Amino acid sequence: MKHLTEERLDRIRGCMIGGAVGDALGYAIEFNDIQSIRNRYGQRGITRYLLNYDGVAEISDDTQMSLFTANGLLNSFTRQAMCSDTGKAIHDIAWAYCDWYETQTGKKKPHRKCWIRDIPELNHRRAPGMTCMSALQCLREGKEVMNNSKGCGGVMRVAPIALYPYPDRDGSARDAHEIARLGAEAAEITHQHPLGIYPAAMLVHLIYRIVNHPVDSAVLEDIIEEALTMNEPQNYTEATAYMKDLVHQAIQLSKEDMDDVAAISKLGEGWTGEEAYAIAVYCALKYRNNFEKAIVAAVNHSGDSDSTGAIAGNIMGALSGRKAIPDYYIKNLELVSVIEEIAHDLYTGCIITNNAPADTPEKELWRKKYGENK
Repeated sequence: MKHLTEERLDRIRGCMIGGAVGDALGYAIEFNDIQSIRNRYGQRGITRYLLNYDGVAEISDDTQMSLFTANGLLNSFTRQAMCSDTGKAIHDIAWAYCDWYETQTGKKKPHRKCWIRDIPELNHRRAPGMTCMSALQCLREGKEVMNNSKGCGGVMRVAPIALYPYPDRDGSARDAHEIARLGAEAAEITHQHPLGIYPAAMLVHLIYRIVNHPVDSAVLEDIIEEALTMNEPQNYTEATAYMKDLVHQAIQLSKEDMDDVAAISKLGEGWTGEEAYAIAVYCALKYRNNFEKAIVAAVNHSGDSDSTGAIAGNIMGALSGRKAIPDYYIKNLELVSVIEEIAHDLYTGCIITNNAPADTPEKELWRKKYGENK
């Protein structure tokens, strides 16, 4: 049991850090075509970080929003534990995204929901998605969010939802489909096209299964197939049929002897949810035992490099754990200590309850982080 506990922690840390690694590597080339990338970095493309003047590999809005997803989720389950509140986690995640919105605009309300809102490094604009920004502006103003966006901004931020320990009343683990629905709801806060929502559900399903059931790379394809069996709303049928075809194409391409750039071009550029997920699936399957090769393939193409890198990094990190991520990708990674801290909090779950006071330094710190909103 101890071994399984340590393995689960390693997978959770791997998922969070892996996503940030892929994000940071791809962020430097997000708006470049593959020829420009190769002209600058060589035939393999970018393989090591482009550091800023402070020697830091900067994360983009992808990792920023992933951290706010996690903070909102932890706020929700802490509030439920402390107040016997049965409120929905999705509401706290939505308010966490509003906190993130404030870091991008500088228009901060005096009260905040997430402790990470005050971290200076998270108060920088890192190419935030316009769909996310416009939707959250509506949310903050009490207006209905109305769009038909299938951008990848929904799927690139939801991996933390798969990492929290969701116990049922009898102590057993929740069904993966149930957790996946929360992933879909989190994406739908800002993206309302089925192809902006359904990939988020599939990613959460996939990572939840990897993290909570001892698996190895040999069964990765089986779990990807399993994630396709979710019951989607009736109006999603046409969109999800296309999504499933694209994922099956990614699976088949991963088995062929083809240049990665050529293979990825058949799946798209990753700007939309279904394309970003399919590209990440391709890279994870083709290089399922090699974190670096998977991430390098995921970012070096003429598309949304940081998002495809982040999603592939989430999958690969969950599959092989933090221990499989090379040190040169962890060194210089922006906010790596915060990412590690959030990952550990997701692993433990809420450690305080209404009936058990914060009588240790650890519990008091938890209460200040997730139990009181200033």
